Amino acid sequence: MFGLLIGDALGVPYEFHSAASISTLATIEMTPPPNFERAHEGVPPGTWSDDGAQALALLDALLRDRNLDLVAFADNLLDWFHRGTFTPDGNVFDVGLQTQRAFHRLASGVAPAVAGPSDDHDNGNGSLMRCLPVVMVATSHEEAIHLARKQSLITHGHTRSQLCCALYCLTAMGILENMTAADAVRAAENELLERYAGAAEEVELKIALDGRFDAPRGSGYVVDSFWSAIHCLLSTRNYEDCVRRAIMLGNDTDTTAAIAGGLAGTLYGEGALPMRWLATLRRREIAEGLLAKLRHFYRTPGANALF
Repeated sequence: MFGLLIGDALGVPYEFHSAASISTLATIEMTPPPNFERAHEGVPPGTWSDDGAQALALLDALLRDRNLDLVAFADNLLDWFHRGTFTPDGNVFDVGLQTQRAFHRLASGVAPAVAGPSDDHDNGNGSLMRCLPVVMVATSHEEAIHLARKQSLITHGHTRSQLCCALYCLTAMGILENMTAADAVRAAENELLERYAGAAEEVELKIALDGRFDAPRGSGYVVDSFWSAIHCLLSTRNYEDCVRRAIMLGNDTDTTAAIAGGLAGTLYGEGALPMRWLATLRRREIAEGLLAKLRHFYRTPGANALF
C-alpha cells in the first residue's frame, strides 16, 4: 500500500508532461527541480491523489465487508469526491472524466453495479489504479479475480478494464507466492486464458494481453497503463528505479507510478521504500490506521499469508 501511495505522490508534480520534458531519472523527487513547471501547483510534496485515495476507500470497504458491498464502496468514493475523505488534507484535485461520469450516474439513482460506463472507449485506468487492496483480503485466486472485477464496476464497467484489474491482482498474488515478477505476470496471463477460454471474455482478454507488444507510453488507457507498469517492474531491480522509470514515461505519471509502485512494494517489501519519500508522505497515519485494522482483522487461521 505504501508502495502505491509513494508512487502516486511522487508522480503528481510530473502529471501531463511528455516524456521528453522530464529530464533525468536521478532528478525525480517529491519536489521537482526548481525550473520544472510542476502540475497541480499548490499541492504540497508528498500528497497522494485520486489513485491513493480510491485505493484507501476500497481498503476501508473491504475491511467492513470482505465480499465488498458495492453500495458501501460507492459511498466511500462519493465521500472522497465530495468531502475529500481518504485524502491527506480534504483537497480533491484530480478526478478522471470517466469516474466523474460514473458519479453523476450514481447521483441520478443508477445502481453501483451498473454505474460504470461500459462502451469500448470507456477503458481508462481508474479502477486499475486502486485495486491492490483486493490482494490484501483475497484468500484464493478465484476470490481475487472476483473482487478485482467487482470493484471496477462502479466506475469502469467494460470487461477489458475488469480483466486488467484481475491481471494486476493475480500478478501481485503470484509475487506473494514467491514467484519472480516475470513468472507472476506469465502465470496471471495463463490462468485467465484458461479460465476464459471459449467464454465471452476471451476476446477482450486477448486485446488486453496484446498490449504487451506495444511500447509503454504511460497513458490513461487501461491496457497501456497495466503494461507500462509491468515494463517498469521488469526492467528495474529496486523500488526507487521502478517508480522513477514509470514517471519518465510521462503523461499519466501519478497513476503509472502508483500501479507500478504497488507491485514493486509487494516485490521488494517495506524496507525497500526510500525513507526520504516515506517521511515526506503526508498524513500517512490514514493508511497506517487502515492497515492496522487489516492486520488485526485477518490474523486468523486460513487468512492471506501476507498477514
